[in-house]
Amino acid sequence: QERLRESGGGLVQAGGSLRLTCAASGRTFSNYAWFRQAPGKEREFVAVVSGGTNLTRYADSVKGRFTISRDDSKNTVHLHMNSLKPEDTAVYYCAGGRNMDSRYLMGEPAYDYWGQGTQVTVSS
Repeated sequence: QERLRESGGGLVQAGGSLRLTCAASGRTFSNYAWFRQAPGKEREFVAVVSGGTNLTRYADSVKGRFTISRDDSKNTVHLHMNSLKPEDTAVYYCAGGRNMDSRYLMGEPAYDYWGQGTQVTVSS
């Protein structure tokens, strides 16, 4: 059974760093993405990494601060978050999806499997 499980969330001060990990079981997905949902807001795209070409894309709000990487030998995906801001506070979700045109990788419909989420709280 395919499953995604996030870990690594927590409380950090502004300017600090965290590393989120997504462990996939049951299969290796073509594309992995991170989304986040802040209180009272819609879930939004954060970053994606695709297999093969290792293409990565980021939301403008996290460019230069976050880095997504994948290790297919361990079936894991990481989101390295630096220079965290209070506005990064959200529940972060890992998502896995099938091979798809890269134009669609920043949208939720591209992903068939989702983790339960991990809370990231950045204090000012």
